[in-house]
Amino acid sequence: MRKRSLFTGLMALTALSVSISGCGDIGPKGQKLDIKTDYQAVLLDNGQAYFGKVEQGSDFLLLKEVYYIQSKVDESTKAVSSVLIKRGVQEWHAPDSMYINKEHIVIVEPVADTSKVAELIKSAKAKEGQN
Repeated sequence: MRKRSLFTGLMALTALSVSISGCGDIGPKGQKLDIKTDYQAVLLDNGQAYFGKVEQGSDFLLLKEVYYIQSKVDESTKAVSSVLIKRGVQEWHAPDSMYINKEHIVIVEPVADTSKVAELIKSAKAKEGQN
């Protein structure tokens, strides 16, 4: 049920992004992001959402320790399950970061330390440490 809630929340966030326009710059010119959480959510204009550590640049935003949600539908039960995937593990080129053109960013938000996403990231990092 929690996975469905996470998926539903992300879908609502995506729907909200469709209604927002004019997002070429993040904040007023020259203003730095002031997000104090360890991780941030970055929603793009194509509906993709990434989670990671943001570093602000001029035309591009650098995202490190990148994670994303992958949803799967069980064909027999039609149940949707969502899992958090660390970017680089699944891709052949194993990227450790990504540069995102600011013109395609809709929203940058803090990921609360007590959120489900933060819990999943901590769990994934703990598993990495065991390997």
